Amino acid sequence: MAGPKGKIRRIDAPFVSLGPSGVTIRDRLKGLTSGDEKVLRLVGAHMGALASGDLKARCADGLEHGNETWAARKRDLTVRSSSRWAGSVTKTTHDQWALSRRGQVAHLDSLDAGIRMLRQRLSLPVGEKGTKRAPGGYRSRHEWFVKSRRLHLLEERRAQVAADRENGIVHVVRGGRKLLNTRHNLAVANLTEAGWRRRWEAARWFLSADGESGKRFGNETIRVAPDGEVSIRLPAPLAEYANARSGRYVLAAKVSFPHRGTEWADRIEGNRAVAYRIHYDVARGRWYLDASWTRPVVQTMPLAIARAQGMVGVDTNADHFAAWHLDVHGNPVGNPRRFPYDLSGSADHRDAQIRHAITRLLHWATHRGVAAIGLENLDFTAETTREKHGRNKRFRQLISGIPTGKLKARLVSMAAETGLAIVAVDPAYTSQWGAQHWQKPLATPRRTTTRHDAASIAIGRRALGHPVRRRTAPPRAHQSDAHGHRTVQAQPGSRGREETRRPVTERAHDARSRTGTTRTRATSAPKPVRDARSAKTWVQDSLLPTD
Repeated sequence: MAGPKGKIRRIDAPFVSLGPSGVTIRDRLKGLTSGDEKVLRLVGAHMGALASGDLKARCADGLEHGNETWAARKRDLTVRSSSRWAGSVTKTTHDQWALSRRGQVAHLDSLDAGIRMLRQRLSLPVGEKGTKRAPGGYRSRHEWFVKSRRLHLLEERRAQVAADRENGIVHVVRGGRKLLNTRHNLAVANLTEAGWRRRWEAARWFLSADGESGKRFGNETIRVAPDGEVSIRLPAPLAEYANARSGRYVLAAKVSFPHRGTEWADRIEGNRAVAYRIHYDVARGRWYLDASWTRPVVQTMPLAIARAQGMVGVDTNADHFAAWHLDVHGNPVGNPRRFPYDLSGSADHRDAQIRHAITRLLHWATHRGVAAIGLENLDFTAETTREKHGRNKRFRQLISGIPTGKLKARLVSMAAETGLAIVAVDPAYTSQWGAQHWQKPLATPRRTTTRHDAASIAIGRRALGHPVRRRTAPPRAHQSDAHGHRTVQAQPGSRGREETRRPVTERAHDARSRTGTTRTRATSAPKPVRDARSAKTWVQDSLLPTD
């Protein structure tokens, strides 16, 4: 397989990904009475209405927002709830507005990529074939005309988004735009109007409270005691439903947090901040409680220590992880491993598949004795655009199906708990160079090496700091000249070490030109002495005249 044509782009150096910045655990609220559910619904609906009004006011302020407007909004919310409820609502509002602003930037980048690609393809003659790096012209005049209209549509859309961003206008839907649009396609979503309404109302409830260090058990609004007792500080208009002191309502259910329960208990016993969120799963009819807290972002281990015991290179694909164990020198050890997953179905099913595959990968890496896993720093934002790949819808769906963002977040957090580090590498040419240098040499009659397996070796070698190129074995001693160059005998800094060794005749000619004498190998047999007459050119004499 030929290498990449044209200029090779700069390859970024590998780095160790930072550890998780926060922790979230969940437990189900079992044993709730009808009165408990009624109070939770009332509090969620009341605070959800306040949160919707606060978000509307924040969006109306736009870029004119300041400390004065924030203070005014919080004072208004405090009267209808409490000071701490108001602080949680305003903080969530600011986070939603900031997230929408970042989404505008990402949308503008996506529109710019589509516009550039459309302009490039429209400038090419109709029917011109593309290359591996750039698509060609459109197939027909009709397609060219349709794409020209789409170019004007994207330009108009970009101008509108850019104007909104300049003026500080954001478009936010509490409850989610996807669920909102589902209202117009109830038959496709297999929902009734009443069922959709229940989901919509539950998604717009607000039952979240930020933690506060120094307060009892780390939270005054939603408090969880060490024995699992959950109590809520009711807003002022709902104080009549309190069943405990200080306007609090104690739920009949208790939580235990089987996962990370010890770490959570240490925090609340030390009165350190823990944020809680109560939410309702309409499809299952269950209530859940989430507990979360932040961690200082630190690097799990230095890069040198991560490389000290080898590396496991992992190639991410749409349906499986391809992994191979490499030693410190970058040599593959053992056989490749594949960890499949199925990304079809619901979001919960996909998330469970990813977690299960990552768990198996981490257990195998721990068993191999490595300290780190090499992973590509993937970003397919520009690759999924329909303007680049055009009719190749299947390829766009394949790229879109690769779990990049969620995979990285899951893998980093889960690897940190097992003591493994994640070394992120540049994904440039890993599949191409891996197949070129490693796929065929590692294939055996009993083992089929795929392109993804070879890519995992390229990723692991790059994470270890080695070049992807495979150094060939030395030639046999008695046929050294016939087998070409000896890359394994050259130092990494030697010039021309990756080039083909020149024939013996050319090297001998260069030696004579430098020293004036012919260099002869000591191991070769002595050349026979040639007769002086053999060096002369023989010319046939002319015919002698005859009588």
